[in-house]
Order: sequence, then structure tokens, then C-alpha cells
Amino acid sequence: MARALKMAKNLSKNSFRSTTPRQLAWELLFEVETLELYSNLIVPRELTNSNFEQRDKALVTNLVYGTLRMKGFLDAAIKRHLDRGLDQVDLKTLTALRLGAYQLLILKTPPHAAVNEIVDLAKAVAGKSAASFVNAIMRRISENLEFHPSQWQEKYSHPDWIINAFRDALKEDAKVEAQLIADNEIALPTLAAWPGRSTHQELIAAGGELIPESMNAFSFKGNPGDIPAIRERRAGVQDLGSQLIVEIFHSTKETATAKLRWLDLCAGPGGKAAYLESLLSGDELVVNEPASARKDLLTQVIRSSKIESFDGRDFPETLGNFDRILIDAPCTGLGALRRRPEVRWRRDPKSVRTLIQLQRELLNEAALHLNSKGIIGYATCSPHLAETKLQISDFLRTHKNFKRVSVGDRADKDGDLQLWTYKDGTDCMFLSLLQMIEE
Repeated sequence: MARALKMAKNLSKNSFRSTTPRQLAWELLFEVETLELYSNLIVPRELTNSNFEQRDKALVTNLVYGTLRMKGFLDAAIKRHLDRGLDQVDLKTLTALRLGAYQLLILKTPPHAAVNEIVDLAKAVAGKSAASFVNAIMRRISENLEFHPSQWQEKYSHPDWIINAFRDALKEDAKVEAQLIADNEIALPTLAAWPGRSTHQELIAAGGELIPESMNAFSFKGNPGDIPAIRERRAGVQDLGSQLIVEIFHSTKETATAKLRWLDLCAGPGGKAAYLESLLSGDELVVNEPASARKDLLTQVIRSSKIESFDGRDFPETLGNFDRILIDAPCTGLGALRRRPEVRWRRDPKSVRTLIQLQRELLNEAALHLNSKGIIGYATCSPHLAETKLQISDFLRTHKNFKRVSVGDRADKDGDLQLWTYKDGTDCMFLSLLQMIEE
């Protein structure tokens, strides 16, 4: 891994970046793999800084996200023609092969063009010997363009444990299959018009289309970084599911008769906090990001609220109690596999266990700092039952002074919100509202 990290850093410094769309796609894929970066963060940034035309930017986006989504399928196709294990293939070479296989098997690029382009790419990034190897494998793949694996983990490019997690939650194989397919579809950027900072008209003029029945969500075909309101942090790039979490949590204010103290306990880059701040009027909002290195990111989107940086499992006593606490909990991210496809290859059941414990501790600590009749909004970008329903059941079992509050029109039989990509067209966001019973 140390050697791979060094290679990736060296590649970032040389003149190779951005010479052609395929070369940029290869480098971004290599960096996602070796530096464990997130594609939905680095792809828009690099495209904004590039001089590519819109058509070439779209190609880079397709190649990177598509290759990451279909990695399991592509590896299965490549493996059939190897005399060694995939782990025995140099990562630079394997990355080129995946990119080439994606063009052949998914994009249906004419074989002659696809083979020549990837061989030239392999020669540039890995040398002549690697190029000869890539040429041989690509030609074999091109002879079987109707590759159809029977196993779901290869066919739909998801690890078995994730497929099983979806099956536990959805119960029906047809729904599971629909979700797997949805995870592999191209996801257009979704924008959020933050009230008081940007307007619907502004985003429409930039090419956004208001999503029906949404308050402030817009679909957008293109690079959000090209929109002034996004660059100036007056609007956000935020999935509709995440916007619904904020809107539902904010709606709990309707039952209050006095000003409230709000806390976003795990703010991250601050998208939900910025939206919540723009919706609130007169109330106090405190925004916390446990990682001090990321705290500075919040200053770019949070205008007037107090920003803190503390471990959410250990509240500073000076903060006092709150009427509303949003826990957008660290989770597996299985609900956003369209937008962060690499996550499916990084997580494993062991990481689930670690995250469950962290989520439990955050809930327990938040309960200690909630005012009577206050509400905790517990959210995850995951449909994994251990992170959602079972986590809430465990909390209510050990906290008899709390009860569920229905999320409203979108509530399931328990009163919670569970979105699904295949059904709702959003990330698979979960939200449960937990209210302290008046003492």
C-alpha cells in the first residue's frame, strides 16, 4: 500500500493528468483505489479545473463512476482470461483493463477503437510490457461481448454481504434485484436551493429542473461547479433524500411554542447544517464536526451559527442541553452506492459492527443532553437493519423515557422514514424521530 500511495502522489505531480479524457479517468480511478478518495468529491473538482469540453467531461464522469460501479462484473470478465489471480496483476495495469472492459462490455464501444485506446493508455501508465498484456486480454474479452455471469454478486457488481443486507430489509428478491440495478444507474447531480441564499429562478436559469413535489431540490445535467451559486456556497449539491431528512426534522419545530436550541451533532462538510440554518428563523443552531481538520469546511457554508468540534460521545458541559439534536450518524453508506460506488468495495461486515457501536454511543450521549419533550433525529445513509431499525429498537428498549414520533406522510409502519433508490429515486436515507417523554 505504501508503494501504491507513492505512485499515486507522483502521478498527481506529473504532466500526465488531463491530457485526454480516458487518461484523466484512469488517473482518478487509480487515486480512488490507492488513496481511498471518494469519487463524488474528486471527479467534480478535477473536471472544474480541466479545460475539457462538456462532452469530454461527461465521458470522464461516465468512465469513472461506471467502472467503479461495475468493478465486480468487470473483474469477473477479466478473470476468465487470466492465468493468475487478479491480485497478481499490477494495479496500474488492472485499472487500465477495468476501464477497457467497461468500454467494451457496458458502453459497447467498437472493439477496434476500445482495444487501441486502452493499449495506448496502458503503455503510457505502465510500460510496453504491460501494454502487450493488456492487448492480449482486451482482445479475448472482445471475442465474448455477451458475457452474462449468473451469480448476483458478479452480475450486479455488489458483494454478497450487501446483497444479503438488502434482502434482510426488503424481504423480496424482486425488490432486491431492483435496488441492485438502481445502484448501478447513472445518478444526476441534485442541487439544493438554500432559502435566503439562492433562488429557484437562479438554479433554473443555470439549467436545473425542479424535482416534482420537492421544496428546493433540482436535478442537473452537468458539472455543478459551473454554477455560480454552487461555487459561492449559496446553494448545495445534496441528494433529495438528504434534503427530506432536513425538511422533516425542521418540521418538528411546528409543535413548539418557544424558540428552540438545535444541534447538528455530526455535520461533516455541512450540507444538512447549511440547509437547516437557512430554514430556521430566530432559533439557535450549533453545528459540530468532530474532526477538527474538517471544521474549516463548515465555515464555507455556515453563516451565523456557532461551530464546534468535539467528540459527539463526550459533550462539553458548557454547551448545555438542546431541544433538537440531529445525529446524521457515521454509517456504512450503503444507501449512496450510486454516488459513491467505491464504498461497496471498502466496507465489510466488520466495519458494520464498529459503526453500530459508534452510533449507539452517539444516541446514548445525545439523550443525556436533550431537554424534556425534545427530539432526536437519528439519520443514516444506509438501509442496513443493524444501523436502522435494530439500532432504534435497542435505543427504545434501554431508554424508556423516549418514544417514536411519526415522520409524517412518508412514514412506514413504525413511523420511520426509509427511502429506497429503486422506488424513490433517492439515496436510501433512514430517519427516526425520538422524543423524550415529558417528565
